Amino acid sequence: MKKKRLIYDEWTGITSKRYTQLNIDNEVFKGIAAMLYIDKVSKPYIWNFNGKEIIACDSGMKWLQMLPDDGTYVITAMINMKNEIELWYIDMIASHGVDEDNIVYFYDLYLDLIVYPNGTIKVDDMDELVDAFEQNIITKELYELALKTSDRLQNGILKDMCQLEKLSLNCINELEKNMKDIIFSEKLPSAKDYNKL
Repeated sequence: MKKKRLIYDEWTGITSKRYTQLNIDNEVFKGIAAMLYIDKVSKPYIWNFNGKEIIACDSGMKWLQMLPDDGTYVITAMINMKNEIELWYIDMIASHGVDEDNIVYFYDLYLDLIVYPNGTIKVDDMDELVDAFEQNIITKELYELALKTSDRLQNGILKDMCQLEKLSLNCINELEKNMKDIIFSEKLPSAKDYNKL
């Protein structure tokens, strides 16, 4: 399994970024919310959906990340320069924790869900999950955990886009309201530094 951090070190195309992180405990969300401010990229990262180009990563965008205390997933809302959510990207995860520099990390379970604003859901990287199980990289329990988490999301919060939007807006508001109390770093570890962790 790959260890990933909420500052997304593996996205080497992001050449300048800032990051905020906060524990939230309210009636809408209990867990960790973070915002990655993408100040500069070497080139935009564009996905194609039904013939339409969707920009997932570009200079001036923000990524809101939500990791619930009781969940085995991370939701990332990719927000464009007009403060509109382009899409939600959901990673199924095995576990999560906090590194020595206080940045949250998680162990990726390969399977992902891509959710578009019109409610369309795309299951992504199922082949990687199957391969990891067949090659004994992950256990049967972790394989089933990824599938169950995906099913629970698709039959739960993802059935109601208003609920997903409300969750995202709540976390954005909490991050902005508590800006003075949270981590804020202009100089983040590079991908090279990340490989040493």
